[in-house]
Amino acid sequence: MRAPPRHTPRQGRKGMLLAASAHQEKVVAMRSRTTRRLAIAVAIAALAVPAGVAVATPGEKITATQLGKGTFSERVKIRTPNIKAKIKPSDFIVQEVVIEPGGHTGWHSHPGPALVTIQEGTFTLYDGDDRKCRPHPYGPGQAFVDKGGGHVHIGRNEGTVTVKLLVTFIVPVGAAPRIDVPDPGNCDF
Repeated sequence: MRAPPRHTPRQGRKGMLLAASAHQEKVVAMRSRTTRRLAIAVAIAALAVPAGVAVATPGEKITATQLGKGTFSERVKIRTPNIKAKIKPSDFIVQEVVIEPGGHTGWHSHPGPALVTIQEGTFTLYDGDDRKCRPHPYGPGQAFVDKGGGHVHIGRNEGTVTVKLLVTFIVPVGAAPRIDVPDPGNCDF
C-alpha cells in the first residue's frame, strides 16, 4: 500500500499562498478591465456632449404667471355635443403666459392637454413632428388645444407686439405642466 503524498506545512502554505496569489491576480485583472471599460465609457460620453448631443431648449423673453391651481379628485365622463372625454383625478393649472417680440417657449411638451386662448398678439406654433416646419399662427380671440402626452412643439412671437395667452393645463396630480425637450431638428430657427 502506498502512503499518501506528504506535504510539509511549509509546502502547503506555499501552495495556498500561490493559489491565493493567482486568485488575487485574476481579481486585479478583472478590476483593471472593468476600470478600463468605465474610463472608455466616460471618455466617449464626455466627447459626445460637445459633438451635438441634444439638450433641452429653454424659452426666451417669456414669463408665465400662475393664476390658479386646483386638484380635481373624481372621475368623470363628459358627453356633450362638442366634447367627449374621460377625466381622471388631475391638477388644473391656469397660467397667463407673456412672450415679448422675438421670444419663444423653447421646445417642450406637456403631460396632459393644454387649452390655450390668445388674448393679444400673434402666437405661432410649430410641431416637432412636422418635417416641413409649417407655422400655425393664432391671433386674438382664437384658441387651440395641445393634446399633450408627448406632443413636442415650440411657440414663437414672430411679431412686433407682446403676445399674451391664457392657458389651462390638465395634468396628472403633482406633475409640472411643462416638460422641456431637445430640439427635434426639423426647423431652421
